[in-house]
Amino acid sequence: MAGAYDDRDGFIWMDGEMVDWRSANVHILTHALHYGSSVFEGERAYNGKIFKSREHSQRLLDSGDYMDIPIPYTVDEIEAAKDQVLKASGLSDAYVRVVCWRGSGNDMGVASAQNPVHMAVAAWEWGAYYGDAKTKGAKLDISKWKRPSPETIPCFAKAAGLYMICTMAKHQAEAKGCSDAMMYDHRGYVAEATGANIFFVKDGEVHTPKPDSFLNGITRQTVIGMLEAKGIKVNVRHIMAEELEGFEQCWLTGTAAEVTPVGQIGEHTFEVGALTREIAEDYEKLVRA
Repeated sequence: MAGAYDDRDGFIWMDGEMVDWRSANVHILTHALHYGSSVFEGERAYNGKIFKSREHSQRLLDSGDYMDIPIPYTVDEIEAAKDQVLKASGLSDAYVRVVCWRGSGNDMGVASAQNPVHMAVAAWEWGAYYGDAKTKGAKLDISKWKRPSPETIPCFAKAAGLYMICTMAKHQAEAKGCSDAMMYDHRGYVAEATGANIFFVKDGEVHTPKPDSFLNGITRQTVIGMLEAKGIKVNVRHIMAEELEGFEQCWLTGTAAEVTPVGQIGEHTFEVGALTREIAEDYEKLVRA
């Protein structure tokens, strides 16, 4: 599958029905388009099976609760919809996007309680998120935008509106020839990349930011478990900006990113070292097991 995302062959699940891909549309006065009232999940299927699918479905419901978007489906119903889409796509390896949003209705101001909540599921082929960075190491800019305080917005939700600063940060990074950008949080601690969590290695130990102002990714949690099973100490803590120059290795984790080595963040360089490669290989084996 290739081309613009609104002009492809296939089917998309929308509110219980399989709809022709090109006909999967919403009205221009959909509340989510104007106010960002939408939550979503990004998932990958390997060999026809979505990795940690039920965890993603539950997180979608949790995000809806955080954002006051009551999703009218159960985990089992979401699972069934994803299964239907995967079969219809004919793909064994695919990226799966589930999205829930406030549609058009009686409300068109900031409030949207009277508007129905919809759900759609689509699947498509998506290769390496950062291209050849999986072997060479991604180059990251350092964003001027910071992850917000939990007191300003439910930052633990996978919500569309929270990604706007990520979009701006990534645009600025790409304009500088980078793959992505690293973001600090509102206090100045290292947080994450625009759509992936971050890990560092120093003296045989792993360090990763404490997820108290950003999404605690499912891939992040998986990789921490893998490291601990190997007997490698994982330090989950606040990481200061000045610590970047002392780290030896770095990688990103995420459903789309999987495990991607990082070779540079701003002026700081990192080795694509043995532990980074080992974890990337082990993760690939795990998701295809």
